[in-house]
Amino acid sequence: MGTPDFAIPSLMALMEGPDDVVAVITQPDRPKGRRGDLSPPPVKLLAQQNNVPVYQPEKVKDKGFLPQLKALNPDVIVVVAYGQILSREILDIRLKWCINIHASLLPKYRGSAPINWALINGEKVTGVTSMIVSAALDSGPILLKKEVPIGADDDVKILHGKLSTAGGELLSETMNGIRKGDLTPVPQNESEATYFPMLEKSDGLIDWHKKAEEIRNRIRGLNPWPGTYTYLSGTMLKIFKAEVIGRKGTVTTPPNPIFIKEGVPKAGTLVVESGQYPKMPGTVLEVNNEGIIVVTGEGYLSLKELQLEGKRRMGVAEFIRGYKIEKGMVLGS
Repeated sequence: MGTPDFAIPSLMALMEGPDDVVAVITQPDRPKGRRGDLSPPPVKLLAQQNNVPVYQPEKVKDKGFLPQLKALNPDVIVVVAYGQILSREILDIRLKWCINIHASLLPKYRGSAPINWALINGEKVTGVTSMIVSAALDSGPILLKKEVPIGADDDVKILHGKLSTAGGELLSETMNGIRKGDLTPVPQNESEATYFPMLEKSDGLIDWHKKAEEIRNRIRGLNPWPGTYTYLSGTMLKIFKAEVIGRKGTVTTPPNPIFIKEGVPKAGTLVVESGQYPKMPGTVLEVNNEGIIVVTGEGYLSLKELQLEGKRRMGVAEFIRGYKIEKGMVLGS
C-alpha cells in the first residue's frame, strides 16, 4: 500500500526480493495540471510496468473493498506513504505482519509531515523506522531503524530522496528478518513521543522576529510546499533559499535610514535611533547580486532565490534587475 514517489524504492525492494507481490493498493488517479487531466500515482505506474495487479479504492475503509483484500490472502501488508488510515477491519485480517515504513526515528516525529518538521526544527539527524501498524497513528511496536544525516543545505526534496532510498533498504532488512523469524517488536516509549501536524499554507508566513537560523530552517522545511513567504510593498514574495550571514553587530555598512518622529511606520520605511544601526526585523540592510540582506530577531539572512506573486522563480541577481527592492525597506505584511 503506497502512493507517491517516496514509496517507489520500497516497492522495488519487494519486487526484487524473494517474496511474491500479489497486489499494489494505491490512491485513485487525481486531476493534475491546468487542464485537470487524471494522473496516476507513481506507485501504480511502477506496478503496471512489472505486471503487478493494482487496486485503487476511493476509501480503503469501504466495506466493498474488504472482500477483495481478503481474497488476495496476503501474509504481509506493507504500508509506505499510502495516504489513508487503515481500518480496524483490515488490521483484524489474519495476517502474519502488517508493517509500515515511517520517515522518522520513532517515537519522534509522528504524523504526516516528519520530513518537513525535522528540517524546520533544525535536526542534524533523522531516519526511517519499520513498525507494526496499530490503530493509533504511528504508535505501533518498532522493528528496525536506520539513521540518515541531514546536510546543512538539505531541503525537503533532497532529504525526501535520502529517506526514500533508506526506506527501501530498511524494508529489505525488515523482510529478511521476517523470513528468518529473528525480529522482536519493541514497544515505543510514549514519554519520548512527539507529534507534529499537517502543514498549512499559513505555516509559510515568515516571522522576521525569529532568529535567522530558525527562519532559514523553515525555508528549507517548506520548500517546495507550502513554501515560505513575506510581503514586499503589499505583494507576496516567496523565498526558496537563504543563508545566515552573521549575528547582530556584524554588518559594517549602515543603510540610509528614514527617520519617523511619531506614529507607527508602514512597510517600506525604516526606524532607527540616531547614529544606530537598524533593529527592526524585516529591514533590508543591503541589496547586491549575492543576496538581499535582511535583519531578523537575531542575525542576518541573505535571500538567494525569490519569486514575486504572479512571476517566476529566479536567483537574486536576476530578481533585483527586474524588481525594486532597496536598502531601508521593511519586508512583512
